[in-house]
Amino acid sequence: MKLDLEFVRAQFPAFGDRSLRGQAFFENAGGSYACQPVIDRLTRFYRERKVQPYGPYAASRVAGEEMDGARVRMAALLGVAADEVSFGPSTTQNVYVLAQAFRAHLGTGDAIVVTNQDHEANSGAWRRLGEDGIEIREWRIDPETGHLDPAALDDLLDEKVRLVVFPHCSNVVGEINDAKAITDKAHAAGAVVCIDGVSYAPHGLPDVGGIGADIYLFSTYKTYGPHQGVMVIRGDLGMVLPNQAHGFNGQTLYKRFTPAGPDHAQVAASGGVVDYMDMLHAHHFGEHDEPVERAAKVHDLMRRHECELLQPLLDFLVDRPGVRLLGPREAARRAPSVAVELAAPGRKVAAALAPHGIMAGGGDFYAVRPLEAMGIDPAKGVLRLSFVHYTAPEDIAHLMRALDFVL
Repeated sequence: MKLDLEFVRAQFPAFGDRSLRGQAFFENAGGSYACQPVIDRLTRFYRERKVQPYGPYAASRVAGEEMDGARVRMAALLGVAADEVSFGPSTTQNVYVLAQAFRAHLGTGDAIVVTNQDHEANSGAWRRLGEDGIEIREWRIDPETGHLDPAALDDLLDEKVRLVVFPHCSNVVGEINDAKAITDKAHAAGAVVCIDGVSYAPHGLPDVGGIGADIYLFSTYKTYGPHQGVMVIRGDLGMVLPNQAHGFNGQTLYKRFTPAGPDHAQVAASGGVVDYMDMLHAHHFGEHDEPVERAAKVHDLMRRHECELLQPLLDFLVDRPGVRLLGPREAARRAPSVAVELAAPGRKVAAALAPHGIMAGGGDFYAVRPLEAMGIDPAKGVLRLSFVHYTAPEDIAHLMRALDFVL
């Protein structure tokens, strides 16, 4: 089954906007275009339902139902219980809230394993727990390749380790870590697992239930939706960690880690992400499937298309002098978030690409730790070329022509 790219692009108003014509979008890792169902839900909520939800009158009742529906349907795609999904203003803030809960839950002598492959959002907040006597152990990447070796985790695990934190996929290295195998290894050692899925989820929603992660985080603004952070916390852990919300919300799992009131409209609009995934499934497969099966088929559909486009770009970059490609050279092993170190600063090269119709980014992308580990000055940074399933072969050709000229 091949992705119907014409159908896909028709679901994203950005591709019909005159101001974006002739532009190829390669900064998707910083935030994707929003799909039409999300825009429709957000617009409708602000127009018809911008009231306090869960009240007795119709507009309020429907507003609450739409918010609940987004959570329930998202949980079903992720393979977890409905109350195990909660929304927050961003993944970064969700991690900080979780870290505060663990700060009270853990004690002196307990240990946490973090990596230096992580985006700072899933590293900095956990590392700060060291200020309270919690031991921080660093699982380090290979300085040449950026690879996070699962075997190296063995030496870090013992009875003191209570939490292992790692990325499903780095936002600059791009390599897809074996989330289930790492989770199983941590669980066997008696630790719980927190996975940063922000850079993975845009390429197909994961089966979090199948992976077995205790905590899984990603951002809807990178999965074609509004600016929200999705936080999965499995019930057996979530109800043990200290409540971080209002006292009267403490017995409701999906409210325990949302200290402030949710953004009603954006939570409701997140249901549009599920609408879009269901549309892709119905268009390409048609048959009835359970939500996790639908998500898996759409995931694989996206990944096949991305890999077909990614390999020629990787081959092009590997062969160029003066270009250091971070992460694997094989498309099947990585996400299409491609970072390269060049002689010039990343931001300068991104700026040079802009007049050629290439929307790309340069900098450290909050990935200071992995860049430093690989010997790259974060102030110089890298050029990042990131795309998703709605990218067309013509966009890749456009990018390579522009790179050929600029480099």
